[in-house]
Amino acid sequence: MSDTTWKRTKYAAEIDEDDYNTEMTLCGWIQSTKNLGKMAFIHIRDRSGLAQVTALSKTMGPELFKEITSIPRESAISVRGVIKQSPQARAGWEMIPYYVKVMGEAKTPLPLGVVDKVDADMDTRLDNRFLDLRKPEKQAIFKIRSTILSATRDVLLEEDFLETHTPKIVAAATEGGTALFKMEYFDRPAYLNQSPQLFKQTMMATGLDRVFEIGPAFRAEEHDTVRHLNEYTSIDVEMAWSDDEDTMEILEKVIQRAYTDVINNNFMCLEALKRTLTVPERPFPRITYGEIIERLQEKKLKIRDEGSGKMRTIQWGDDIPTEGARIIAKERPSLYFITEWPVDLKPFYIQPKDGEFRVSKGFDLNYGEKELVSGGQRVHDPKLLKEMFKRKGLNEEDFHFYSKAFDYGMPPHAGWGLGVERLTMIISGVSNVREVVLFPRDKHRLVP
Repeated sequence: MSDTTWKRTKYAAEIDEDDYNTEMTLCGWIQSTKNLGKMAFIHIRDRSGLAQVTALSKTMGPELFKEITSIPRESAISVRGVIKQSPQARAGWEMIPYYVKVMGEAKTPLPLGVVDKVDADMDTRLDNRFLDLRKPEKQAIFKIRSTILSATRDVLLEEDFLETHTPKIVAAATEGGTALFKMEYFDRPAYLNQSPQLFKQTMMATGLDRVFEIGPAFRAEEHDTVRHLNEYTSIDVEMAWSDDEDTMEILEKVIQRAYTDVINNNFMCLEALKRTLTVPERPFPRITYGEIIERLQEKKLKIRDEGSGKMRTIQWGDDIPTEGARIIAKERPSLYFITEWPVDLKPFYIQPKDGEFRVSKGFDLNYGEKELVSGGQRVHDPKLLKEMFKRKGLNEEDFHFYSKAFDYGMPPHAGWGLGVERLTMIISGVSNVREVVLFPRDKHRLVP
């Protein structure tokens, strides 16, 4: 047999009645073997689904029959045979093989079961991710993630955005924070970037005034929850001659397209995950920060005062705690914007809405209690930017590469950052962010 004989003819899901009575090659992993003595049913799994190979001792000979039925499960094999119609087979067809080649034999016992009913813990699964991702319901998550990214690009390119890529090794913190991974960059210190924020704002002064980036971001935070990672993928958008409402409209289009494309293209994945989706209608509801605080006060929510350490009723200017987000989520379980945040709760680059530096043009997009997106209109006036540096206690010199672009004609602009993992969690319905990352990086995990 030639080498090309062992190359896949079609995926299992692509075979239809036009292929009946033709020779083909199936490639995949042995999921199960049921040996009945003179006949055996071997299920081979590829990324599209399962194929039934029906081995008959009398037609293929006892030696080949013994070989094919003794291959350990999860071994990678190629099988050459004839496709036959079979009403008894789940797909309506089966392959009658006449030759098999083991491309990669699996050791036994398996460190992790693929179709076993006993669930493994998360660490065992991640330590053996190559096996974990053979499970159809796990593959479904990443097919959905791929569709989300494709849908995002489609919308932004249709809206005349340019895809860009900014540095991930930087000299200063994006927001003046401390959650940075420090590294040595030749003879001086550097950091892994938290966000492309400063670079994409600088782009607004270039004339390339509608840009987006899909890339990694890094935060050296100590969080150890089912919603936090130290390396994640961010979708970032920046658009000039625009305000906060303009950029919220673009965000709505991205989210809506992601839902639509997943429903249309990944219905089998949603079925594997037992997930039902409905496309959200635009515009998404808007609720101001002030309205949320009033609602939490009605609910008599108490928080601990940072100064005295005593419990007190939540007030305007306090951040919304987890318990507060849960209260609001009971009334708003789907997508909604929180607008008009206090200036003091937003980064230095968010535009104040008034001259009193009280209310900002910053917003969040939440799904229930989960924050998906943070964004807003940006400061574009250089004098105001200097004032914001002072108010936030930041040294302007640390941001000179960024701030000097504002001295040479910076237009009004707005943007947002969306975490791919959190959106994938919501659409796929999983509860742990590690499920939607191929090889997660958190406080404890650096390999594989």
